[in-house]
Amino acid sequence: MNITRLPVLALLITALFILSPLSATGTEADSSKDITAPFGPPERELMVEVEGGKVYVRVNGLSHLDGIPVIFIHGGPGGTHNGFAGMLGLASERMVIMYDQLDSGKSDHPNDEANWRVERFVESLEKIRRALNIARWHIVGHSWGSALALEYAAKYPQRTVSTVLGGTFISTPHWIMDANLLVQAAPEDTRQTLKQCESDSPPAEDTCQHAYTVLYSSYYQPEAPSNAAVAYYQNVGGKGFNPIIYNKMWGPSEFSSTGVLKHYDATHLLSKIDGRRTLFMIGQYDSARIDTVQDYIKLTPGAELAVVPGGAHGFYADRPIITEAILKDWLNRKDSGIEVNR
Repeated sequence: MNITRLPVLALLITALFILSPLSATGTEADSSKDITAPFGPPERELMVEVEGGKVYVRVNGLSHLDGIPVIFIHGGPGGTHNGFAGMLGLASERMVIMYDQLDSGKSDHPNDEANWRVERFVESLEKIRRALNIARWHIVGHSWGSALALEYAAKYPQRTVSTVLGGTFISTPHWIMDANLLVQAAPEDTRQTLKQCESDSPPAEDTCQHAYTVLYSSYYQPEAPSNAAVAYYQNVGGKGFNPIIYNKMWGPSEFSSTGVLKHYDATHLLSKIDGRRTLFMIGQYDSARIDTVQDYIKLTPGAELAVVPGGAHGFYADRPIITEAILKDWLNRKDSGIEVNR
């Protein structure tokens, strides 16, 4: 599943990576480059000590310390921050923080199974907040990152201004049920191709990519990555997507969970967060099915739902302009009445 979608988004993005050594941290961006442009350079980079190692963090929007920051939490497990870098227009109004989870991207890669615990990932977020001396922030999780956002908001409500649960994964049983429903609704030839793609001898990547596209909808057409996105993926450095942690925490494929998260279910936490400050956000053709997300909303009184037109699970890449506009409106509305103290 890359709970940021292994077959579709992770393979598409990692195919663009050119692995290069981790750049030095603590550097400043080239002042001639627009740090609020999609896939622009970071203003600040740092490595934050967490349990198990150090994680890479990048920050933009440092001139807006009077605003409430937002942190983006990527999917996987094993994904990277890269897909969020198209959202840097938000840095024209607030600090925008992105990071790679331990064993992913530009962070340390101890690949130690002792670190692969949900609570450790949640505490890493808190370590980042403290390292940046932030009192309160908005948290935006996507896919597996939604589970971490929900867990963090339930544990640290005093630190959470609002919570975005995008491409919503918060329950493995529900996710597997929805994935199976998508497969059952697909044409027979697509179902057979999907079986081959999940086997030990898969067909060509293009064949599998087409099958996964049809799985969403015959009407779904992803946008081609922009030149800025391709350049960012090629030059970001680090080790990119980590299939080891993905397989150990999730499993071998989108439709089969055999790892640490096999029985994971955090739906009970929905009643513990402030629904009035919670946004569920999915693509029109998302593998996070709208029927299931509507059930989550019922458990979160006052929560809102945003559906990205034409987007699939990877709507940050599929429909970046409308996605950023939705987030900008949400963040600005939820800033109201919140005092920033550092």
